[in-house]
Amino acid sequence: MINNCSPEMIHEFSLDILEDVGVRLEHDDIHAKLLRAGAKPGHGTYDVKLPRKMVQEYIRLAPPEVTLSSHAGASVVLTTDSPAIYWTNPGMYLWTGAARRELTRADLADVARLCDSLENVQGIIGMAMHDVYPACRDFVGLRTIATHSRKHVRVLAFSPTGMDAVVEMQRVFAGPWLSMGFTAHGPLRWTNLALEIFAHSAGHQIPATINGEPMAGVTGPVTVAGSAAIGNAEILAGIVVNQLLEPGRPLIYNLGLAHTFDMKHATAVTGGPENALFAAISAAMGRFYAIPSASWVSTESLFEDEQAAMEKMFGFHTHAESRVGLIWGMGQLESELTMSLAQLVIDNEMINYARRYARGCHDDADAIPLDLIRSVGIAGNYLESEHTLDHYRSQLFEPAILNRRAREASSVPLCETAHRRVDDILATEAETTMADDAFIELQRIEEFYSRRMQG
Repeated sequence: MINNCSPEMIHEFSLDILEDVGVRLEHDDIHAKLLRAGAKPGHGTYDVKLPRKMVQEYIRLAPPEVTLSSHAGASVVLTTDSPAIYWTNPGMYLWTGAARRELTRADLADVARLCDSLENVQGIIGMAMHDVYPACRDFVGLRTIATHSRKHVRVLAFSPTGMDAVVEMQRVFAGPWLSMGFTAHGPLRWTNLALEIFAHSAGHQIPATINGEPMAGVTGPVTVAGSAAIGNAEILAGIVVNQLLEPGRPLIYNLGLAHTFDMKHATAVTGGPENALFAAISAAMGRFYAIPSASWVSTESLFEDEQAAMEKMFGFHTHAESRVGLIWGMGQLESELTMSLAQLVIDNEMINYARRYARGCHDDADAIPLDLIRSVGIAGNYLESEHTLDHYRSQLFEPAILNRRAREASSVPLCETAHRRVDDILATEAETTMADDAFIELQRIEEFYSRRMQG
């Protein structure tokens, strides 16, 4: 149960929606394939109604584990019970600490270099680079991240031909070192672009994140449960499409992108308490379907300030406590629009903080050393004991950037400390992340498709 909202009930309502209302799939070939597979025609040209039995059959084709590796060889296996891993966030702008400006390819390279030094970043998401031709941003972003980092790359898809380039780049290294995904544009609608991206990436065992993103009160009912039912229906339709195109394709269930609408300011809300409820539902539905889950920790704050700290720390803690498998959002400000390198460093610290709390404490003989307590006795101290020396690093959270010193003349706020940490990391000499032949091949693919797509 999620605050009296059960996965079984959401599932049943979503099946009712898909069977009675249907979903719009704006793609001639996929629409036709679904009708041949047992879907029923809907009212509109691209509308289909999905029978309950059909939906359940295709859900069962999605594997319960998803491996996410890097081109350097590191890998994790996502399941419905695996510890949370963390990714960055897409965006269009960079906050420098003094101004917001359009994000460039060089900025994405800096993001990748910084992430390579942050232990909690498992994957880096592509971004909208303003100095790169829009239709090329997916594969150019992929090469940029891979060149400057050893982390998993989550491609931000921009065009079907760009996805062809991504598929060709994927073959340069073994294993699922990259993944992709797309979001339903609701209510109950998958666009031609989304379906083209799924089609062009199918057949290669590339993991795909299937995102439902209802906005409660706008593209979904204003109630959390009502929007969850709509978003779940959209995700189930996306799962059916992907398993129809490639049976057994590894998928990640993501209702954690769902958000609400601020009725006073007419803005999307991504860092509210309701977003944590959507994340909890995402995790619960993933467990219900035996598919790994994802969510999105976000903030409406424009700066690395108290609001960002409150919203993001609450998000990282509650999403992980709800057992979400994959959590996006590191470095994000301004409702996904903006990346801050300093916030990325702060978020890394927040995650370490939350992870220490999640480890809890134990009550075994080593944790409660009665012999030592007897030895120290009354009014003694434990500072010089071997037990303290042996255990303090594992027991006590040691921050990298949080302040624990007394005030000094040189003391600065946390955001300034984080900016200095970024400067220190990026001032070091960039390391080589791949062999020369792989670098040359990725460059060749990028140049070939860039010429082809730009004439």
